Amino acid sequence: MTITAPPSTSGATCLVVALPGGLRSPATARRIAAGWLEAAACARTADAVLIVSELVTNAVRHTRGPCLLALAERGGSLDIAVTDRGEAMPEIQRPAGGDHRGGFGLEIMHHLADSVRVVPRVGGKTVHVSLQAQAQAPARERRRPP
Repeated sequence: MTITAPPSTSGATCLVVALPGGLRSPATARRIAAGWLEAAACARTADAVLIVSELVTNAVRHTRGPCLLALAERGGSLDIAVTDRGEAMPEIQRPAGGDHRGGFGLEIMHHLADSVRVVPRVGGKTVHVSLQAQAQAPARERRRPP
């Protein structure tokens, strides 16, 4: 089910999509997010779609059941949130050598985004990733001293 809210009086626009807990959900989320972000003229559509993909993939891989994707744009800032039924908190994985696969999505999100936060709740959690919708250097690069 897809629910699109019209612009509110606060100037925010949002999209909320309920996704089943299946292997096709990340591709579906990418397609829906890309269309919505392009229609909203987001200059960082590629970064945002990558973040959506990582969040939904993590929800599908590490939890059971459906997840909820929410995109909200307000005043040039984009909030990407995925709610799932997993109560375990995500951790950043560091390269360990060998043929270890996966586990680097959260590190990618930290590199691209202005902030990443996990909000625990009874029966699951919501991961919020915020980024500026205008094209600019990732947050970590902007904070480096000259």
